[in-house]
Amino acid sequence: MIRIRLQKKGRKKRPIFHLVVADSKVARDGRIIEQVGRYDNVTEKKEIVLNEDRILYWLDTGAQPSDTVRKILRNEGILYKRHLMMWGKSEEEIEAAMTEWKAYRDSKEDIVTSRKDKHKNLLAAEEQEFKDQVQKKAAKAAVELETETANEEAEEAKTEEVEATTETEVAEETSTEETTEEAAPEEEKAPEVEAKEEVAEEAEVEEAPAKEEVAEEAEVEEAPAKEEAVEETTDETPAKEEETKEPAEEPKAAAESSVTSNDMTAKESIDHIRDNDLDALKGFISDDESRKTVLAAWESKQSEG
Repeated sequence: MIRIRLQKKGRKKRPIFHLVVADSKVARDGRIIEQVGRYDNVTEKKEIVLNEDRILYWLDTGAQPSDTVRKILRNEGILYKRHLMMWGKSEEEIEAAMTEWKAYRDSKEDIVTSRKDKHKNLLAAEEQEFKDQVQKKAAKAAVELETETANEEAEEAKTEEVEATTETEVAEETSTEETTEEAAPEEEKAPEVEAKEEVAEEAEVEEAPAKEEVAEEAEVEEAPAKEEAVEETTDETPAKEEETKEPAEEPKAAAESSVTSNDMTAKESIDHIRDNDLDALKGFISDDESRKTVLAAWESKQSEG
């Protein structure tokens, strides 16, 4: 059987194909009967050269085109022209029909974009939307962190003020006690100047142990008061540390959680779905996933499994 097919020519990574007429039993690069065209879809020219008369001749003699050659002949209008000739149309009618058909083809190519371009544009839009969401989350987290640090600083300032007031109060109390103890014996000594020396000596002997007892009692009372203040401050500091440590543990728990598709871009999610098995992808697709490309990759993965 005679076939019209493509024969690969050119060089590596820049192929050029010839439309040839050859026997179906001959190898691809074997002997041919006739060359009827050339197809170039790689170089900058991207030209298609066809010998319409010889192609129509071989089609009339029974030659069968391959699937690729059939698409080329259909896009160039040769098959449509052959049908018009088989219907018995005149040359003028065929030319008018071909010009109308070419105008319709050119307008359709300008309006309709390819499926690959649509997928590319959709993927770019989803990538941009994902980046915007990540930026919004980062800004929100930064604001929350600033508010937390401000609250912690305010609490620390309050605790410092409380400690300072307690220390001042304790110091004032001790100073007032010392002044009262010193003033009391001086007032008692003033009327005793006119008394006899014996009475003064006895009074001094009696006041000395009294002063020592009062001073020891004051020191005993001040020591537990200071210890209680220190214990209160030490009890408050670990509570602060626990309060400050609690929000820091939240991102760790979030980091230990499983990764979902919302944590990746659309391209990274598609590659992750392709590279892993269905068992390893359990829970990867989140319930609020709305990106069409990711959902399409997930459906194709399920159909393969």
